[in-house]
Amino acid sequence: MTAVRVLLVDDQPLVRASLDMIITDAPDLTVVGEAGTGADAVRLAAELRPDIVLMDIRMPGMDGIEATRHVTAAEDAPQVLVLTTFDQDEHVYGALQAGASGFLVKDMELDDILAAIRVVAAGNALIAPTVTRRLIAHFARGPVAAAPPTELPHLTGREREILTLVGLGRSNTEIAEELHLTTATAKTYISRLLTKLDARDRVQLVITAYESGLVGH
Repeated sequence: MTAVRVLLVDDQPLVRASLDMIITDAPDLTVVGEAGTGADAVRLAAELRPDIVLMDIRMPGMDGIEATRHVTAAEDAPQVLVLTTFDQDEHVYGALQAGASGFLVKDMELDDILAAIRVVAAGNALIAPTVTRRLIAHFARGPVAAAPPTELPHLTGREREILTLVGLGRSNTEIAEELHLTTATAKTYISRLLTKLDARDRVQLVITAYESGLVGH
């Protein structure tokens, strides 16, 4: 099995060293590079082509949100997992709008950070439990949308049910249990929704569920 290639971006060498240690110890993950600034992160992401960029928000010069915007704009861009000590609204909005697929806070357990890297590497979006539905709902009212509501009439009744549950933060396993489906079938529906709604990831499906009114603000 090919290891997931991770680029570490944080302006604090001690933080990078700690993350490097725990990631390197994981047999399915490997660190391919480190950056201490947003500008270096953009350069190294293009040069090293990692699978995941673990990106700090607060950095001098180009911050993590702006760096994320540049990294995710590239062709065959890596997934960006934002890691910060802050979970204020503006950081969540900025990170997701810039194209991040995940948002975590640094006080999470180390095992949870490793799990998050694996989740995002597998193509799923992830938001830390501390980032509540209220924040996602607020973001959904912003200028960025996964798809206009006029797209929703093209969804089947079952697809609307699935999208509603995604908007409520349900996992594939929870969706399968609630609708009496297999997990594989739930995943197939999610893939179909991503395609139909031209959504980058699960975060954008959540936003669409709010904007369309399937999930209340």
